[in-house]
Amino acid sequence: MELISSHSCWGGTQFFYRHDSIEIGLPMRFSVFLPPQAAHGPVPVLFYLAGLTCNEETFPTKAGAQRYAAQHGIMLVAPDTSPRGAGIEGESDSWDFGVGAGFYLDATTTPWSQHYRMYSYVSQELRNLIMEQFPAAPGRIGIFGHSMGGHGALVLALRQPEVYRSVSAFAPVAAPSLSPWGEKAFTNYLGEDRKSWAAYDASALMSQASRPFPHGILIDQGLGDKFLEAQLFPQHFEEACQRAQQALDLRLHARYDHGYYFIQSFMEDHLAFHARILHG
Repeated sequence: MELISSHSCWGGTQFFYRHDSIEIGLPMRFSVFLPPQAAHGPVPVLFYLAGLTCNEETFPTKAGAQRYAAQHGIMLVAPDTSPRGAGIEGESDSWDFGVGAGFYLDATTTPWSQHYRMYSYVSQELRNLIMEQFPAAPGRIGIFGHSMGGHGALVLALRQPEVYRSVSAFAPVAAPSLSPWGEKAFTNYLGEDRKSWAAYDASALMSQASRPFPHGILIDQGLGDKFLEAQLFPQHFEEACQRAQQALDLRLHARYDHGYYFIQSFMEDHLAFHARILHG
């Protein structure tokens, strides 16, 4: 693991790292914010998964989360959004597929299956690295994300509720099997069999669940989001939660769009939500 840079921030430290990933088979980058409380012992860990075109720097530089993480004594971890440098033909041709668009799944089709293994990377390899190399409190792990990353956060949490004690999202792609973004990614990464897509569709996973998160799930969605009607489908996830008797706080906000000004506006609420659960 190689330290790229470190920066004092709100009494803690923001780090950027590079390491050789076994799951991905390529170097991967990630960021870690250690709150001041980490100097005195293990702290809860909150993973953030970013959206399309983003990387490990987007969240630390745009979301304004460190201030609230320092207040609550929570470590923040943000991985990159895809492998880089795989050398696959066409992987950089589209902004919504390939580089910067790993969709937090393990690809099963050739040539993507060799390197595009973001689900296993985030849920296993990176999580284990954080728990081993940083002052992370065992059993106190949460996850959240935005857009494609909101999809990833919901999917990882629903598939591993024994690992993630808390989950929230900003404008998630909540039913990717119905979304043009999701259909493009799933067809290329997973193949034409739509049954296989359900393993990475939060609404489908929730439909098969039974109250996996007793403390509830928090989702914020802007009503001025240009992607709301065609890509995100929060109502499908809400209906799945009702069937699963899963408590969901789906908050709809007039005027707010899909960007980080929206995320900044409600970041304090999300950190407080996770803190109540992870410290509880």
